[in-house]
Amino acid sequence: MQFSPCQGGDFCTHDGTHCRGCGRSHQEIAETRELIMAVANYALDKGYENLEEFTAFVAARAVGMARQRELERAAGNLG
Repeated sequence: MQFSPCQGGDFCTHDGTHCRGCGRSHQEIAETRELIMAVANYALDKGYENLEEFTAFVAARAVGMARQRELERAAGNLG
């Protein structure tokens, strides 16, 4: 599945089960929003002044961990 970011504005829809703008389910959009809010709140709670550096670090580490998990799953190691 390919990730499709929200376009916002008039493109976003809230009726039905999926947004007609990005095609994602409203549940997925809500979960993504919660994840982003958790990262933002963590950075603010820690008092980080270099928010761009922190979020870039988190993004890079998340990609690395996801790629590693893909390899583990492909090898049959589902843990």
